[in-house]
Amino acid sequence: MSSRSRRIATLIGPTASGKTEFALALARRVEVALISVDSAMVYRELDIGTAKPSIATRHSFPHALVDIRDPEDSFSVQEFCALADEAVKEALSDGKLPLLVGGSMMYFRAFREGLANLPSADPKVRSEIRELAEQDGLDAVHAELARIDPDSALRISPRNLRRMERAIEVFRLTGKPIGELWKERAVAPATERLDGELLEFLMPDIPRQVLHDRIESRLRGMFADGLVDEVRALRRRPKLSRDSLSMRTVGYREIWEHLDEHPDCVDETQVFEKVLFATRRLARKQLTWLRQWAKLNLIEASSVELMIEVLVR
Repeated sequence: MSSRSRRIATLIGPTASGKTEFALALARRVEVALISVDSAMVYRELDIGTAKPSIATRHSFPHALVDIRDPEDSFSVQEFCALADEAVKEALSDGKLPLLVGGSMMYFRAFREGLANLPSADPKVRSEIRELAEQDGLDAVHAELARIDPDSALRISPRNLRRMERAIEVFRLTGKPIGELWKERAVAPATERLDGELLEFLMPDIPRQVLHDRIESRLRGMFADGLVDEVRALRRRPKLSRDSLSMRTVGYREIWEHLDEHPDCVDETQVFEKVLFATRRLARKQLTWLRQWAKLNLIEASSVELMIEVLVR
């Protein structure tokens, strides 16, 4: 089968840009297999705050990689790539167009470029690093990273605990800097791994104020639908904590912290503003990524019709 007949599409955009609605509109016109590229939608019980498509929608238009882990579980970018590859292969085997949709930019980059075969997360090592962060602060974690892996310390912000944690973890498990392992264990990009043509579509550009208004409107809907109560229910799970990977998701993290500080009297206006600020900050980070990706010949999905035209030509 030629690569032209093995096309793989991605639809990328910031939070609240309308990706899901756009993908569903395309799915009504073209036989596609939807594959979620969202680091939070993988978790069960995180429904409202992730804007997860409804059960009815997913019944009509199945989404791979949604609700595949419990909130207590870890989920790595390596696992995502492996499962996404499986979903793409299955779609191609069924004669469908794989369409990867989401806003987790790291996942998109890893899928496209390939990811080094690095060791899986080690709960004991991560617990030790988080304990260091809690006792001595993020600067102490960065100092530890600089001691064992100076190159990574130069690249990673002292405020980015997740990336520092991973770099330290890899060094402790392998005795080698993560950058060195990336070079040694790099795997093929998606076009080679999956023997197909990758077409990457970017959601239409939205003026910043319009995007901010959309974020605020969607967030008000989430709060009205019971987002705070959803987090309360998650807090009752005995093995789940604010340090769990799932609870680092924007919205869940801020509400969890607010409930820690005000367990008996929640000021929803105050916590709403915290989540709104964090969500807008996330959108800015996503847009920064996308400005860099735009140099890599992303196709603007200005309409479903244009997207279909590109896919079938």
